Amino acid sequence: MRKTERHPVKGANSLWHIYKTVPFFKVVKNFIVIQMARYTPFLSMKNWLYRTFLHMKVGDQTAFALMVMVDIMFPEKIKVGRNSVIGYNTTILAHEYLIEEYRLGNVVIGDEVLIGANTTILPGVTIGDHAVVSAGTLVHKDVPDGAFVGGNPMQLIYTKEQMEERRRNGGEK
Repeated sequence: MRKTERHPVKGANSLWHIYKTVPFFKVVKNFIVIQMARYTPFLSMKNWLYRTFLHMKVGDQTAFALMVMVDIMFPEKIKVGRNSVIGYNTTILAHEYLIEEYRLGNVVIGDEVLIGANTTILPGVTIGDHAVVSAGTLVHKDVPDGAFVGGNPMQLIYTKEQMEERRRNGGEK
């Protein structure tokens, strides 16, 4: 189960209440910063932009690939550990607007994590240290340390112990 805070709304769907939940100028600033970061080829500049203007926690030597889309409303709820790779066109969400409520949740990505391209990470999940997330995965629940997961819906492919065994055997099953 994802760890999210639920906020019910009355009347129109929760997205119509957007500027009651997050200030308009915060969204404008975040949009500009995120678009600059999505296109810059300089990894250290991306991390500086995320830390300085979006108040994200980003570990040293973490690499956000081209076109990564971090949450535009609540990027400060995203934490990425050191020496991790966030693959091309990945989306990291810390909010979700539904019909009768909106939900907010922290996203925690551990140290030395590999996130494959075109992955979507939903609010309220934790991805453990040394985990590998296959390309195109919908991360809708926590990922244990060292695990290899993939798919839509996400499924456990190898446990930490199985991954260690594969490494010892040179990648053989």
